[in-house]
Formats: sequence, structure tokens, C-alpha cells
Amino acid sequence: MADGNSLQVLPSGAGYGIVIGIGGFFAALMLGITWMQNRYTAFSTHQAEEFNTASRSIKPGLIAAGIVSSWTWSATLLTSSTFAYSYGICGPMWYGATGSFQILMFAVIAIKIKANAPGAHTFPEIVLARHGKIAHITYLFNGLATNMLVGACLVLGGSQVVAALSGMNVYAANFLIPLVVAVYVIVGGLRSTFLCDYTHTVILFVAIFVFGFLMYATSDVIGSPSKFYALLVEASDTMPIARNTEGSYLTFRSVDGLIFAVDLLVAGFSTVWLDQAYWQRAIASRPETSVQAYLLGGIAWYGIPFGFATAMGLGCAALTNTPAFPTYPNALSTAQNNAGLSSPATAIALLGKGGAVLMLLLLFMAVTSSTSAELIAVSSLLTFDVYKTYFRPDSSSQRLVQVSHYGIVIYALVLATFCCILNAVGLNLTWLLTVLGVIVGGASVPVGLVLLWPRISTVAAVGAPWIGLALGLIGWFVTTVKRSGSITVDTTGDVTNAVAGNIASCVGGALVAFVLTFIFPKQHTPVHAREIERAQKIQGIVARTEKTEASSAEPTEQEGKVAEAEKAAEVSTAKEGQIEEGSKQPHSDPEAETYVPTGNELVDFLETKQMEPMDPVLAKRAGRVAVVANWVFFLIALILVPFTLFGTGYICKNPRCGAIPLT
Repeated sequence: MADGNSLQVLPSGAGYGIVIGIGGFFAALMLGITWMQNRYTAFSTHQAEEFNTASRSIKPGLIAAGIVSSWTWSATLLTSSTFAYSYGICGPMWYGATGSFQILMFAVIAIKIKANAPGAHTFPEIVLARHGKIAHITYLFNGLATNMLVGACLVLGGSQVVAALSGMNVYAANFLIPLVVAVYVIVGGLRSTFLCDYTHTVILFVAIFVFGFLMYATSDVIGSPSKFYALLVEASDTMPIARNTEGSYLTFRSVDGLIFAVDLLVAGFSTVWLDQAYWQRAIASRPETSVQAYLLGGIAWYGIPFGFATAMGLGCAALTNTPAFPTYPNALSTAQNNAGLSSPATAIALLGKGGAVLMLLLLFMAVTSSTSAELIAVSSLLTFDVYKTYFRPDSSSQRLVQVSHYGIVIYALVLATFCCILNAVGLNLTWLLTVLGVIVGGASVPVGLVLLWPRISTVAAVGAPWIGLALGLIGWFVTTVKRSGSITVDTTGDVTNAVAGNIASCVGGALVAFVLTFIFPKQHTPVHAREIERAQKIQGIVARTEKTEASSAEPTEQEGKVAEAEKAAEVSTAKEGQIEEGSKQPHSDPEAETYVPTGNELVDFLETKQMEPMDPVLAKRAGRVAVVANWVFFLIALILVPFTLFGTGYICKNPRCGAIPLT
């Protein structure tokens, strides 16, 4: 990042102040909110069901805000602007369309979870119940690999920009960012990430609106759409884009932009369908509103990369030849652009040091929000899929919460170390995002088929990800050698070379899953009592206990308790005094034959009632809505609009532009 020193407009103390100061503020805020939650409500973070799944009671608005926030990585802001600067106006459009499509597609998965696996905590648990331990280890590996790569995109990208703008040590940033976030995640669990997501999203949109209004309305440097257009026309003449129609920034016909879109589509499938953070939000949502939450979140997210990158990425090209630009009279170098510095450069050109501070705040909100989702996601994988499955199946709820705490700290430290290694060898945010699909793309479609296609065989579920990975690596390296002559960081990060590996991995894994299913159709059948009970628990089939049967003889009293619990779950204001002093902690063993009551009607209700499969009629109706929404979005946003504009070679025109002076 030495070549990013020309963008340093802030002292290193500003970087440390934002990372530690604002991070500490949110940690203190979450500590206070969590204390009040534990003190005055029936939701206790000392219970695994609340800590890891937020008691499966989050409403659609908060789920949608969490989806928007967790999908708004530093890459969303930085890389979308990079591609706008590199490929023109088509870059933000492709980024927004492909990213939103992944979220909308996951709405179909969300409803299948509620209908077929309401008792699951993680997606490898579902695989374990259906296809056994070998398949479970396969998808656990891919899930952890995805979380590690996604976490690196978040932390490394943010750290490199903080270092470029303030001179803060990039290795210190790599450690401080995940550790500061880990503090409030350890205390508040999944619900705290939703609350922070909402707060971060508000700040995120405010900052984006500030930059947008500055660019198009109030800035002395640009300040109007017409002048913005005129500057882009000038930039197209002085810095034409290769393989764009007439080298223009204002055309949708960009060959490299289309290749990038395919890369992003494959990477998006991998990062959403294999990221436990998205499964966790589906699990935490209320069954009747899970599809609504994902549809709202997907549509709301579209405007972030499209609006932000159009203003800040194209703005970087427009402002390059103005004296306010930080590297004037030079354009950004390739290394600076690939490190995601196009939007920070634009912010500095618009607001000077104030722009750099606002950009750091914006990035910090994006990085910490997404990182908190990754922390709780990995801790759930380590808790339920490693510790509980292979070491202590009969662990108590309190013990599982402790293990989750350890998992958060372990992942934060490992992620920080991994980011330092990547930085030391010269890898950046753009490289990671470009090749991510090669590494984990082979498992992205098969994991969806586990829920969406009941016929998939165990051999297919196990073999497809590994074969897809092998095909992806072969396609990636062979294409790189044939096109570029050697294998280096630069050549492997080339979008055309990487797209071959991405397609081979993702499409290969999907095709192999179907072929192996027809050749080896046998499916795993649980034989041991513990495996059968675990599968029943995940599917929402809870064994009735003698205590439960006895209580059913008193329908009036039981119905009253359930009614009270439903009311408490709706308003979330049940008092801690409802919990009897001598009540036991809930026994969270998924293989247990009995459910041990806690004495708290709300917790007992959540542990039994809401883990039942969603009503088939409601599930079918919600699934139909999700499928129709996906087809409409796909046909309009990914086929009709972009390919019409691409095929015609249309260049945006502004007939009034000629009357607007450039200075």
C-alpha cells in the first residue's frame, strides 16, 4: 500500500480513533442493551437458542435491515466503485443486479428451511441429518472456507483503505477491527448483530445520501448532473476504456464488464448460499414472514452499490483532471484502483479531509456490521457442527453459549492473522472477490439442492463439491497459463482468467450433482437411534414426554400458558420475574428424548411451538411468491434491461450538455 500514500490526508490517530473509538462506543451500547434485555425481558443471552438463533422470533423489518447491512461489505462500496471506474456505468448496474438476485434466490431457501428443517441451527446440520457425517464434513469445510474468504474481503479491504487514508498500520487495523466487533457479539449474540445492523444501516444510508447530493446538487466541483455528464464525456476521450463502445464511460456495451458480471454472479452464489450468516438470518426469522424479509432486503440492497458506485466510481473518472483530485494531475494507478481507492479519492476531491473522515466512517459501518454477522455465523458452526456433533452431544445450553464465545474469539484471531498474511503477499480486495467462486463455487449449487431437490443422492452431495473444486482450479490455472503465460498474482486475478475457473467450479459442481444422483441414486438412511432423533429434531418432530402427556390432561391451564407465551413473544416485554428461581436451564441436546422445561412460558413456547414445520399451505403460498419474484427480477434486471442496452451499444446522451461549461 505504499503507492496509496498520495491519498493520505488524515493523521494515523484519526484511523485509530475511528476503529477503536467508534467500535468501543458500539460495544458499550450493545453491552447496555444486552443487560436490559437479560434483566427486563424473557430473552436471555445465556441460553444457546437465544444466543445463536435470537429465539427464532425476529420480525421481517429487522431481518431485512440485517440482510442489507450484512450484504453491504466494504467490497460493496469499494469494489462496485472500482468496477464503475474500470468498466463505466454498466459496472454498478451489474453489481447491484447480480447481488440482489442472490438475496432474492435465498428467499426460496428460507421458506424451505421453515417448512422442512425448522429445528436446524446451521446448514451443515441439515446436511448431516440427510446425508451423514462425510457430507457434513464436506459442507462444514466449505462453510468455514467461505466465512474465512468473506471475512478477509471485509477486514482486509477496510484495513487497506484505512491505512491509505490515515497512515494507520494495516496490520494493526487487521487485528483491531474484528476484535472490537467481537466484544459486543460475545455479549449480545445474534440479536445484538441485528440491532447493530439496523443502526449501521441508518448511518450507511445517511452517508451515501450525503455523497449523492454533493455529487449531483451542491458540490462546487461538480454540483449538477449535466456537468457530471460533461466531465465523463471528457474522461472518455482522455482515458478511454478498452473494449467499451467508443471507449465511453456512459455505454452499457462493455465486454470486460460482462465478464465481470459472470464472475460476480458465481461469487455471489458462493458467498450467499454457503455463508452461514444468511442461513442464520433465515433461521432467526419468523416462519410466516421469512420470504417477505428476504424480498424486502434484496430490493432495498440494490440501490446501495448502484447509487453509490455510480456517484463515487464514475465520479472518480470525472474528477481525475480537476485540481481537487488527490493524485492530480495523475490518474489512480492500477494498484490503487484494485485496492478499492477510487471512491475514497472521490470523497477527498469533494470534501477534502471531511470526505476522508466520512468515507472512513461509512466503511467502518459496513465492515463492522458484516464482520459481526460472520463472527456469530462461524461461532455457530464451531459450536453445533464441531463441538456438539463430535465432542459433547449432551452439552447444556449454558455450555454451548460458552463454546460460542470461544468460537468468536478464535475466528477473530484467525481471521486477523489470515488478513495479515494476504496483505504481506500482496493480495487485495479485488483479487479475493474475483477468485472466491473458484475455491468454494463447487458446493454452492449442491447445498441448495439438498433442500430444493429431495432426490439428490448422498454420493452426489459428497462428491460434487470436491469435483467442482478440482474442475475450477484446473480451468483457472490452465486458462491463466494459456492466456497470460505464467501464474502470478496479477495473472490469476485477471477477470477473464478467473471467470473460466469460476464457471468450471460452479457449473461443474451443479452438473456433477445431477449426474452422480442418476448414477448412484442411493440416499443416506440413519440407523442409530441418536441419528434418527437428531433428524427428527431438525425436521421439527419433537418426541412427547411423559410430563408433556400429563400436562395435556389439563388443557385449560396449558392453553392459557401458551396464549401468554404467544403474547409475550409478540411484544417481547416479558419480565425476568416470570422465571422461577429454581428453574433449570434448557437442555439443548438435539438428540434428547425429552425437552426439559425452563419454567418460563415464553422460552418453552419457542423451544417447542416455533420449531414445528411451517404450515404446508402457507409454505406453498410463500414459495410461489418467492419464485415469481425471482423470475420477474431475473428477466427484467438481468436479461431485458442490460442485454438490450448491451446489444444496441447505446451510449447515454445529454443534449443539454454542450451548453454546460466544464469549468
